[in-house]
Amino acid sequence: MKLIHLSDLHLGKRIYEYSMIEDQAFILDRITDIIDSERADGVIIAGDVYDKATPSAEAVGLFDCFLSSLAKRSIPVFVISGNHDSPERIAFGSQIMSEQRVYMSPVYGGSVEPVTLTDAYGEVDVWLLPFIKPANVRRFFENGLTDSYTDALRTAIDAMPVDRSRRNVLVTHQLVTGSTRSDSEEISVGGTDNVDASVFESFDYVALGHIHSPQSCGSPVIRYCGTPLKYSFSEAKDNKSVTVIELGKKGNVSYRTVPLTPLHDMVELKGTYDEVMFKGFYDGTTWGDDYTHITLTDETDIPDAVARLRTVYHRLMHLDYDNTRTRTDAVTEQGAQVQSRSPLELFGDFFELQNGRPMSEEQRSFIGNRIEKIWEDR
Repeated sequence: MKLIHLSDLHLGKRIYEYSMIEDQAFILDRITDIIDSERADGVIIAGDVYDKATPSAEAVGLFDCFLSSLAKRSIPVFVISGNHDSPERIAFGSQIMSEQRVYMSPVYGGSVEPVTLTDAYGEVDVWLLPFIKPANVRRFFENGLTDSYTDALRTAIDAMPVDRSRRNVLVTHQLVTGSTRSDSEEISVGGTDNVDASVFESFDYVALGHIHSPQSCGSPVIRYCGTPLKYSFSEAKDNKSVTVIELGKKGNVSYRTVPLTPLHDMVELKGTYDEVMFKGFYDGTTWGDDYTHITLTDETDIPDAVARLRTVYHRLMHLDYDNTRTRTDAVTEQGAQVQSRSPLELFGDFFELQNGRPMSEEQRSFIGNRIEKIWEDR
């Protein structure tokens, strides 16, 4: 059985003042081509379908077109809600859509039932577990549940009637400990939303969403496929792809990636204004139309620099300077950066100042869980 693993489409996303809808429509067409060429038996979308809980009409329309095109191919599609999605909106119409083999995760209600597929080796159970927090699980399991995400996921999974003699695929949207993050992800305060990979030991493959760079976590079969597009300049050097999962008989699982080429890439350039504007500075065939972050190293600001640079770099997203002045400003503005630090980091600084030593791991975990509980209850 061959499954296509996608996640974090973030339909409707805007980066600086630029809408990504055109780029997203283009990449979904390319993904559809891959699904066809691979003759896939199913498609997984592991959360963050939209960039906002209340997506724009054009974002909803784009996803509708994508789902409709997949439904016409008569292959099952599995979709869960991520932390950016509204679980209720993702679940809307799920009973009707399941008749077309489009399975949308319901709002978490304390139990999860599998969708069962069949191939030459027997049955494969696909489990749809949307993004959940400890507070979501605590409503249904009062006894002994702590505030940690690991305990919450373990409790939710233990309640699932997983038959380990069969092949099992879990689709979920969580932050697994040890995964490498980028600037475009929304991570819970203090990093307390980490989940230990050991909670997934019952599954033959775990199709993860949430992290934007493709990677495996502790095991080749616990995998983030990453975003289909670059959504921040911290991802500029990433190679985006689609993950293709191949399930053989029980215990035989492999994956490979198929690269994705975007309509417009995302690049970073650095140099003086004269260097950046020199025709030989860039290849002239791609960067002029790609989303660009330029860092000028001139000691004085260039008048009307953005407009002038956009005569060459038509999709200039961001301009900044790296010179003596900005490096000095960076030192004097360190105090202002306190506002961007997490409460757990600030508490850690306070603790060390008062006690002359950093918090232990046990203390850090306790405070992190307390902070997370406050944020959940707000």
